[in-house]
Order: sequence, then C-alpha cells, then structure tokens
Amino acid sequence: MTKSELIETLAKKHDHLHYRDVELSVKGLLEQMSSALASGERIEIRGFGSFSLHYRPPRIGRNPKTGDTVPLPGKYVPHFKPGKELRERVNQGAD
Repeated sequence: MTKSELIETLAKKHDHLHYRDVELSVKGLLEQMSSALASGERIEIRGFGSFSLHYRPPRIGRNPKTGDTVPLPGKYVPHFKPGKELRERVNQGAD
C-alpha cells in the first residue's frame, strides 16, 4: 500500500471527512514521526510496534566495480519492531 492508497482508503472509510483533511492528517503524522526519529527519539505505538534508531559503526567497505577498499562512516538507520498484536494478526492472515 502506498501513501496515496492509504489516504484514499481512509477518505472512503470516513466519508464525513474531506479528502484534503485526511491527506493533511496522514502527511502530518508521517512528518511528525520522521522528525521524532531524526531528533533521536523512539516512537512506540501500542499494538502496532516501535520505531527506533540502530547505530552501524564505521567499517571498511569494498567498491564492487573496482574492488578497492572504501572507508564507510558510522550511521544511524531506522528500525521497526512489530508489536505482539501486529505479529499475531499478520500470522493469522498468512494461514
């Protein structure tokens, strides 16, 4: 599902809301989550999961084209851990 599909689905499900309001809400929510992660905060949504940052230390990489070694700097990468309810729901859907 893409962001635009999510907005369209929510707008159809809640027809008392204007499409533009749903679009602003979804975009605002995603922007707040991105800002929180960018400032190093952890996001926890009960029943859904949590978003956090994992640090990858600097390492020596290799250029696949030339085979030369390349020093790669350390970096933070976003990490999502699904909650128990989400894991169970996904597993029920897979059966």
